Amino acid sequence: MSLFISSLFDGVSIGAVLLMSALGLAIVFGLMGVINLAHGEMMMLGAYTTYVVQNVAKGWGEPWTTLYVFPALFLAFGVAALAGLILERGVIRFLYGRPLETLLATWGISLILRESVRSATWGMAAGIGIFSTIFLGTQWFLGRTRAVGTKISNRLRALLFGIAGGVSIAISQILLSQGTRSFWGKSWFGKRNIDVTPPAWLRGSLKLGDLNFPYARLFIIILMIVCVIGTYWFLQKSRWGLRIRAVTQNREMSSCLGIPTNTVDALTFALGSGLAGIAGCAVTFLGSVGPNLGSNYIVDAFMVVVVGGVGKLVGTIVASMIIGVTSYLIGSGTIPFVLSSWNAELFKPVIDVMNFFATSSMAKVLIFALIILFLQVRPAGLFPQKGRSVDA
Repeated sequence: MSLFISSLFDGVSIGAVLLMSALGLAIVFGLMGVINLAHGEMMMLGAYTTYVVQNVAKGWGEPWTTLYVFPALFLAFGVAALAGLILERGVIRFLYGRPLETLLATWGISLILRESVRSATWGMAAGIGIFSTIFLGTQWFLGRTRAVGTKISNRLRALLFGIAGGVSIAISQILLSQGTRSFWGKSWFGKRNIDVTPPAWLRGSLKLGDLNFPYARLFIIILMIVCVIGTYWFLQKSRWGLRIRAVTQNREMSSCLGIPTNTVDALTFALGSGLAGIAGCAVTFLGSVGPNLGSNYIVDAFMVVVVGGVGKLVGTIVASMIIGVTSYLIGSGTIPFVLSSWNAELFKPVIDVMNFFATSSMAKVLIFALIILFLQVRPAGLFPQKGRSVDA
């Protein structure tokens, strides 16, 4: 029983991380109808931001090495939210109402972000900065020039893009030609996984009899509760949350009433991406992370949103706990062990099946199969939408 309770606790902590990542996806996919395959890479950005903050805190010494977790959480949210805002303003806003194009575009963005983290250098950062300065700065200048006017034609924008891209690529190549050991060519993170060392107050465990509850997992569960409460308050009690729900139900009527729908879209996407960044920060306390972090969670996050009911916060909470706990109990082999201790002969067929799926990859296969069967019975999820949101 103690093993089952410990495994159940570990499963809840995994479900907490899944819930934090799925909360952002539920906002973006459930409320906006955007299939964002780059959502997992927002988690990755949050994880790498935590890694950078940890290294900076080590250089500063105490008390930062003990308290770096808290600024890392805020910075992970901010970096991921900024990346989501740029993604929405630069790509997504042109693809609303076109889910297939959105899927392909965000998949391409996810590949770009993944490879950028693997090969990030100061030379590459300088190239991006030069491109942004030329392209965006020239557009801003021309937009303020009376002779040209506030509107810039697509042809001129394409020309600016080509010029800025050519100049930035040429300069970055010159900087990178100095070699990988130079300041400009040295890789920031590389292709290997990175490790974030939790502070001392997160390394121990709470002992209750024969049970041990790691402080890191307890912190993740508390962080999940704070995120859920904060998201609920924002969507239900704040003015911008009311605007988000209004745009979700009826975009045209909301626009007629003076609600800035473009601003609401950008804010919603930034909020969802920021929550994914917090989830990425939490993942670093469970083990090493790498550029492929997002691909390990994006499918599970979509499963949570679909099983819980698209756009339903309560459904996201329940589904994430069910999927997280069930997946961990099956993948860790806890279920066959517990059944064997009860009555090995009676549960032998079930034990044999569970032993076959007692790996993390095979556990996902079984979870997928169970979800497919569940959706045959309840295609709208645990908490289906009702009222106007169904027609929208």
